[in-house]
Amino acid sequence: MGNDNGTTKYLIKATMKADGVVERPDVVGAIFGQTEGLLSDDLDLRELQKDDKIGRIEVDVESEKGKSKGSISIPSSLDKIKTAIIGAALEAIDRVGPCKATITVDAVQDVRDTKRKFIIDRAKELLGDIEKIEPQSADLSKSVKGPSVNKKIKKYKGQPAGPSASKSDAIIIVEGRSDVINLLNSGIKNTIAIEGTSTPEPVAELTKNKTTTAFLDGDRGGDLILKELLQVAELDYVARAPQGKTVEDLSKEEVRGALKKKIPASEASTTFLKKEEKEVPEENDLQKLAAAASNLRGTLKAQLLDENLKQISKIPVRNLPDELNKKDNIRAVVFDGIVTQKLADLAAEKNFDYLVGMRERLKNKPKDVEILTPENL
Repeated sequence: MGNDNGTTKYLIKATMKADGVVERPDVVGAIFGQTEGLLSDDLDLRELQKDDKIGRIEVDVESEKGKSKGSISIPSSLDKIKTAIIGAALEAIDRVGPCKATITVDAVQDVRDTKRKFIIDRAKELLGDIEKIEPQSADLSKSVKGPSVNKKIKKYKGQPAGPSASKSDAIIIVEGRSDVINLLNSGIKNTIAIEGTSTPEPVAELTKNKTTTAFLDGDRGGDLILKELLQVAELDYVARAPQGKTVEDLSKEEVRGALKKKIPASEASTTFLKKEEKEVPEENDLQKLAAAASNLRGTLKAQLLDENLKQISKIPVRNLPDELNKKDNIRAVVFDGIVTQKLADLAAEKNFDYLVGMRERLKNKPKDVEILTPENL
């Protein structure tokens, strides 16, 4: 897949610096190798490339005086939340080939904005050649005929916001700038975007003095943002886009319909968020492991278990290889990631009974370790 097969939405642009001489295959190998098992199954880069959701990774590297510097471009047709997670994962890479290295994400570009700008500019040219144009899209016709809705977007302490956000008695919190634009197109002006999975302090402060509704995407990213908002902001209501849809892609009727169905924030956890399964006494090892795997799904965490399958410690998945080398008396490991050959071989070396991941990718299964996934638990 090239940089744009027609479905690309975003382009991750990053800079790599290495304390040594490295080449393009070293950088690409580090990207795949050091993110493997770090992210959840649906964000595995190899699988995403197979499904044409992540494009060809373009790398340009130059070396001088024993050091290397390069640029990285990764096209994505994922939604903005998942694209941002992929970008953040790149910055967790600390080695390229044999060398210490850093990767810094410079920008995540919305490729569609460039295309939309071309369409609007070209339509304005065509409009000058004819007396009347009957546009296919009401939204694009507004952009061609009149001032762009982008000009109506304000900034509230650095955050994209509708023109009424600061003075209205009620506000609607959305995820990103595109959501603010779509709600403006629907006639809703009291919006503010958090732009990311971490709620900015000015937004949290704003909720203390206003009637606040969180209007979020109907996907996993929306779930994560809702969990944080419920902890750091003073929400009054919560509305969600239909399952699998984003706020920025809703029609005017869908926006109004979703907001009419808003519920009190006190009911949001039980209505919108999947309840975590409580650990109860289990009859056998497999049931205990299945319960642990269910509780870990989506957390990017790992549990180290003792001979009674009780938790020794809970750590980030990225720290798992180092922790396994340090600790003894581990009977089982359950983690939210992919069981790789390296982890399986390490588990055999440490004499584990069980190694449980969300998926496995192995050429040779060790004989003395039982490799399990949710499908065979």
